Amino acid sequence: MGIECVRISAAVLLGAAVLAVAGGDLPALEAGLKLPAVFGDHMVVQRGMPLPVWGAAPPGEKVTVRFGGQAKTAVAGADGKWMVRLDALQAVAGQAGSELTVQARTTVTVRDVLVGEVWICSGQSNMEMALSKAANGPAEQAAANLPNVRLFKVRKASARQPQDDCAGSWSLCSPASAGAFSAVAYFMGRDLHETLGVPVGLIQTAWSGATAEAFLPDAALRAHERFREKFAALAAYRKDYPRQMAEYPAKRAAWEKQAAQARAEGRPAPAGRPGRPKDPDGPEQSLGGLYNAMLHGLIPCAIRGVAWYQGENNVINTAEYRELLPMLIRQWRRLWGQGDFPFLFVQIANFGARDGLSGLHWPELREAQLAGLAEPNTAMVVAIDLGEAASLHPKNKQDVGRRLALAAKALAYGRKDLVYMGPLFDAAAFAGAEATVRFKHVGGGLVAGGADAPRLKGFMLAGSDRKFHRAEARIQADTVVVTSDGVRRPVAVRYGWADNPDCNLYNRQGLPASPFRTDDWPRAR
Repeated sequence: MGIECVRISAAVLLGAAVLAVAGGDLPALEAGLKLPAVFGDHMVVQRGMPLPVWGAAPPGEKVTVRFGGQAKTAVAGADGKWMVRLDALQAVAGQAGSELTVQARTTVTVRDVLVGEVWICSGQSNMEMALSKAANGPAEQAAANLPNVRLFKVRKASARQPQDDCAGSWSLCSPASAGAFSAVAYFMGRDLHETLGVPVGLIQTAWSGATAEAFLPDAALRAHERFREKFAALAAYRKDYPRQMAEYPAKRAAWEKQAAQARAEGRPAPAGRPGRPKDPDGPEQSLGGLYNAMLHGLIPCAIRGVAWYQGENNVINTAEYRELLPMLIRQWRRLWGQGDFPFLFVQIANFGARDGLSGLHWPELREAQLAGLAEPNTAMVVAIDLGEAASLHPKNKQDVGRRLALAAKALAYGRKDLVYMGPLFDAAAFAGAEATVRFKHVGGGLVAGGADAPRLKGFMLAGSDRKFHRAEARIQADTVVVTSDGVRRPVAVRYGWADNPDCNLYNRQGLPASPFRTDDWPRAR
C-alpha cells in the first residue's frame, strides 16, 4: 500500500484535540502526527528568536517542518516525541498570514500564521476578568477590531500529572472574540501593537481563585519542606472529600431550615452556613495542578515575556508568598529555557474600608510582592490608586494594561529612556523629629497627585513605643520629609499601609509609589 499525503487543517486537528481531552496528552489521530493546540490557525509566532516546533508521531518517523522559507527535520523518538527549532524570523510590515506545514506520512497545515510578539498572560481573577466586564466594557469590546492581534485562551483545567497539551484555540481579535478575553491582557496587547506596529499574540492562562503554588511544578514545590507537608495534607483531604461532599446537601438543608425559622421569628440567621467543600483539584486547593494542565503544554513555545496578575488567594500566608513569587519566576524561566525573559507583575490594588486594616493582610501581601523585583529583568505595576473599596476586582483594567505595556517597552523593547515604574522605597534616615525617605524610580521628580495636591497623604510615623501616628509629609528634591506632632523621635515610617490607603505620592510620569514600611514589626492583635 502506497503512502498517501493527507492535508489536515489545524482547525480539524484542534477539534479532535478538544473532543479527545481537555488539557490532556496530545490527542491520537489515525494519521499519528500530532501538534499541540498552541500551533493552530491564526497563531502568532515570536519574532527574533529560534522557534521551537514540537509534537508527536510514530516512533522513528521522520518529521519535516516548513515555514518562512525554512525546512527543518527531526525524527520521533522512542516515546513518539519530536522537536525542531526554526531559525529566528522577523516581522514584516503589512505581512499576510503564512502557512506552517508539518509533514510526516501525513501533513498538518497551520494557516494564517503571523510573525510578531507573543506574551503569556497568567494569574487569577483579575487577569481572567473579561473585557466586557471592564470599565466602559461594551464600548471597548465594540472597538476591539484588531485582526493582527491574536488571542489564545487556555481552557481552565487541573491535572495531577504534567500534560503534553492544553485545550484552546487562536482567534483574530474582534468584538466577538475579545469580549470574553482577559481585559488586562487585551489592553496591554493593544498598546504594544499600536506602539510596535507588529502582530501581537496573547496567550491567556488564568483561573479565578488560583494560588501561586497551583502554577508551579510538583518537583519545585516538593523541594521545600512546608510544601511537602501541604502535599500530605492535600492527600488526606482528597481522601476525605467524597465523604464531605456526600454530607454537604443534608448539612446545607438543615441550615436553610434553621435560617427560615429564624427569619419567621424575627431573629438573624444562624452563623456558620455550610459552604460547598472545595474541589481538591480546583484552583484554590491544587498544588501544581494548573501548571500541569494549563502551562506545561505551552512550553517551550517561543515568547517575549510574561504578564502576571495574582496574589489575592495567597493573602493568608504573606511570608510564604515572599518565596513563592520569586520561585515561580525562576522556575518558569528555567522550564522555558529562553533566559531571563521579562516578567511583569501587578501589585494588588487597594480594597476595603478606607485606611483600615482587616483580618487579612493586604499591606503585607503587597510588601511580599516586592520580593519579585529581586529577580533580574522584572517590573511591578503598582495599582494602589486603581482599586475599589467594595470589590477585589476593580474595573479599571485600562490603566493596568497601559502600565504593563510601559514596563514591557522598557524591559523587552529597549526603551531605556522610559520611566516604567512608580517610586519605590530606597532608604530612610531619622534625625531628631524628622524622617527623610529616599526613593528609586523618581523619574522627572516626586509629586503629590489628586485633588489635594500638593499635600501628601498616606504617611505615618512611630517612635520606640511602636505606635503609629498620622504624619505630615513634604517633598524636598527627590526625597520626602515626614514629621508628626505625636512622635517626637521617630524610628519607623510607613506609607500607604492599609487595605485601602488614602495615599497620593507619584512621579511626574503619573506612576504611583508603592506602599512600604521601614519596620518589620508584627501586626498588633
